[in-house]
Amino acid sequence: MAKLILASASPRRREILALSGLPFVVRAGSGKEEIHETEPAEIVKELSSGKAEEALLTAEAGDIIIGADTVVAFEGRVMGKPKDEAEAFSMLKELQGRTHQVYTGITVIRKGSGERDTFAEKTTVRVLPMSDEEIWEYVETKEPMDKAGAYGIQGRFALYVEGIEGDYQNVVGLPLARLYGCLKKYREELT
Repeated sequence: MAKLILASASPRRREILALSGLPFVVRAGSGKEEIHETEPAEIVKELSSGKAEEALLTAEAGDIIIGADTVVAFEGRVMGKPKDEAEAFSMLKELQGRTHQVYTGITVIRKGSGERDTFAEKTTVRVLPMSDEEIWEYVETKEPMDKAGAYGIQGRFALYVEGIEGDYQNVVGLPLARLYGCLKKYREELT
């Protein structure tokens, strides 16, 4: 039987994929992320592809690998995870009171068959105005420190999300509905 392999260390991605009801294993890579692209949608496709290809090396024939990566883009500039609290504050200061985009790239590869799907999903997020005090209070929770754009929509930052256009799960880190569309053809083999 084929295994479904999630090539990501993100606990949020694990939680979202579990909603599919498909059994899967996690095999997070340790490789360095290299970026050659400049557009956010292309960057996440490149990063998701790299993660999937790394997991492909230890997969068995027939296994289906999912690579995923998420970035926040503000005015065309990509925001990754903040390196410290000051950078988290700076990122949130830019995002507050404005609209930005969240892109998640997904790559699904079946080992041995050459089957491959790669796509990027985009969701637009509107953030309410925030005072410096509110930003610092949020940063002090440590929640922003491991998240692209320095926030987690599913956590305390939900207080400041005025609205979204697109897939909510995409902002959390895995556009499940679109991914499931790619996985449907394998469903019988995986259950």
